[in-house]
Amino acid sequence: MTRWLMIAACLLAAPAHAAISVLDDDGATVVLQQPARRIVSLAPHVTELLFAAGGGDRIVGTVRFSDYPAAARNIPRVGDNRMVDIERLVALKPDLLVVWRHNASVRQMDQLRKLGIPLFYSEPRRLEDVADAILRLGRLTGTMPQAQQSAAQLRQQLDGLQARYRHRPLVRVFYQVWDKPLYTLNDRHIINDAIRVCGGENVFASLPLVAPSLSPEAVLQENPEAIVSADRQDQSTSGVEMWKRYPSMLAVRRDNLFALDADLFNRSGPRIVAGAAQLCEKLELARKRRGERP
Repeated sequence: MTRWLMIAACLLAAPAHAAISVLDDDGATVVLQQPARRIVSLAPHVTELLFAAGGGDRIVGTVRFSDYPAAARNIPRVGDNRMVDIERLVALKPDLLVVWRHNASVRQMDQLRKLGIPLFYSEPRRLEDVADAILRLGRLTGTMPQAQQSAAQLRQQLDGLQARYRHRPLVRVFYQVWDKPLYTLNDRHIINDAIRVCGGENVFASLPLVAPSLSPEAVLQENPEAIVSADRQDQSTSGVEMWKRYPSMLAVRRDNLFALDADLFNRSGPRIVAGAAQLCEKLELARKRRGERP
């Protein structure tokens, strides 16, 4: 009898030791004693990742511009990805915060960390990292079946892009984040990886800052074959229009000024693979125009 009592006691005690442990994108270990039930998402792309992982119904708070999928629009807001209303956030009693490291207020993140709420930093730097992020969030929410399905679909789409474009002729690309002020992204950003997958070369990949500011003269000196930006739907004019004043530039001469959908391409969530597919099509168009224009 004593032996069976000991076995039963061990079985009852086991769940207490079944902690969930994952690494975030900063290399820190995030530990939960049970799957997260009340999550605050502090970036739009994080909200999309959580829904893809099957944890959308666990999100009790999020930030401005978290508008996809449609169900995300009904989640209470606690600020934006630069400033959070900490009192409102704490009132939601979250058991997990998922944050975007590079756009979060360092001071506020320090405050939140002192509250003892587990923090998971999300900053995918390669397209393949998005699928991995979905799986890790699936572990934290206890929704692995849906997370595995979403990650597999995403990897299949990415594999298709890589197979189609990996051997295409190189296209030198300037990626324009914004025009006032003018700045771009280096090779430590996920958009650089999208350019690479599409057979492009980011002309400013080697700059030391992730998002360096530039002068128009620096871009003119590089003379890229294509200029790409991601525009919001409410923009009246695309940011790439500014380059039309430089008709001698190769990208202008060949009409390779391309605007992508910002919601797809500027968010490091599941839809960025669809954004990369848009980019690949534009760069393929640039290749075709080599024989049509000087």
